[in-house]
Amino acid sequence: MYRILTASKDTYITNKIINNSFRATDANVGKAASLDLFKLFAESTSGSNTNPIEISRALLKFNLNPIRKLTGSFLDISHASFKCVLKMYDVYGGQTTPSNFKLIVYPVSRSFDEGVGVNIVDYSDLDSCNFVTASVQGTTPSLWYHSGANKTGLLGSSDIDIISSGNLKNGDGVVNLWKTQSFASGEEDLSIDVTTLVSATLKDIIPDHGFRISYSGSEETDQQTRFVKRFASTQTSNYAKRPRLVISYNDTIQDHHGVFLFNLSGSLFLNNSHRGTVSNIVSGSSLTQITESNSLLLELTSGSNSKGTLFQKFITASQHKMGNNYITGTYSASFAISQWASGTLRKEIRNANSATFTEIWSSLDRTVSFLTSSLTINTVNRTSFTNSSQRLIVNITNMQPSYMPDDKVRFRVFVENVDRAVRYKKLPFVTKSEIFTSMYYRIRDDESNEVIVPFDTGGGTLCSTDSDGMYFDVYMDSLFKGRLYTIDFLIKDRGIDQIFTQVAAKFRVS
Repeated sequence: MYRILTASKDTYITNKIINNSFRATDANVGKAASLDLFKLFAESTSGSNTNPIEISRALLKFNLNPIRKLTGSFLDISHASFKCVLKMYDVYGGQTTPSNFKLIVYPVSRSFDEGVGVNIVDYSDLDSCNFVTASVQGTTPSLWYHSGANKTGLLGSSDIDIISSGNLKNGDGVVNLWKTQSFASGEEDLSIDVTTLVSATLKDIIPDHGFRISYSGSEETDQQTRFVKRFASTQTSNYAKRPRLVISYNDTIQDHHGVFLFNLSGSLFLNNSHRGTVSNIVSGSSLTQITESNSLLLELTSGSNSKGTLFQKFITASQHKMGNNYITGTYSASFAISQWASGTLRKEIRNANSATFTEIWSSLDRTVSFLTSSLTINTVNRTSFTNSSQRLIVNITNMQPSYMPDDKVRFRVFVENVDRAVRYKKLPFVTKSEIFTSMYYRIRDDESNEVIVPFDTGGGTLCSTDSDGMYFDVYMDSLFKGRLYTIDFLIKDRGIDQIFTQVAAKFRVS
């Protein structure tokens, strides 16, 4: 899974001095196209203070509900593959840019308004939030506990603006809850791992009010000017640069029915549905659901008992589990079979480089059979030394020209090996797809060529496999409406990486 959440609201607050006269502490820039972070030292005068400090701080909020909905099904936010990265994109327009600085991200302890201000010249638009006020409920303003959203404290405190530390109830005790990134040239994008913060928010440990981004520590108070680090906001016309939260999670299911090999561990899956709805298997007169670990039996047989050539293997199967979550209607068994397990197998393998088994999924006591099928296991492919890559043609077989933003689309991928041996058969016959267990997808904006979803080899864009080939799911709300997209593929095979661009395969989010 690879999902992109665009910020639901963002703004920055400042106490900038206007015309050496007053500070714009009540100014709002919630609808400005950029998020400007600056620190000015002695650039203006403020009354008798000839060395005043002027600062700004950014505020971001994301709607996490699309991720919350998944935590009750397959998403395990405590799993090692679950990652959340906060990304903000630099906007460089030839302006002076600071260098060698550090930005710090804090979770915000209280709600803030975005506001409708746009003036970033003399900051004359008044609204909340601003440097003094976080939000307005009706006609009642809710002030920051310390101007500039700067009252720090321990998680759970009722009188703080940002959370500096806290106990996340994971056994680590009280830990720092801020994250930092260093900038060398000052033109870099921001990319900070906030997995811990988002996970705790989804568990309702940290309040769901977003993040505050500012210069770190003494960089806000020293005698140096830093002007201006500028990021694109949600109001920018360049949708690809809007602040985002990137969530990735390895929810891949790789079934090896089509690519099971002797001497290597593989997994077989069983899917169950009732009238088109994915459901757990029910068994017995009381129709008890078969759930959790060690709940089914998988039997593989080959040969004949009467001829003395019978080979049998029993594997305990389970309801499939992703992280700590059992997946409804999906069962799996993982095992390996040695090609030297019996003389019968060795003879069959020697003649065909493979062996065929009867595959039976049944109750643990073998009294009820739920599925009888067949499985062919092949020997490991070995050739004389070669560095040449396979000539492959990759196609998506079910792409539609357009999708709605709320759609979750499962794309089917077919891969043909141009060089594979062809056996002539009487028509009709179906060509099987090649199956690759290290195949990744990415999504590009077809017009700008901007990569929206990159190849995430950590598992977020790894394709699942089944007997028919590869597939993957795309949440269309991660993409922007009105844009035309294309999908590319990366196949890692035999130590070689091949990228396939889908020139003809394009779709639009309407």
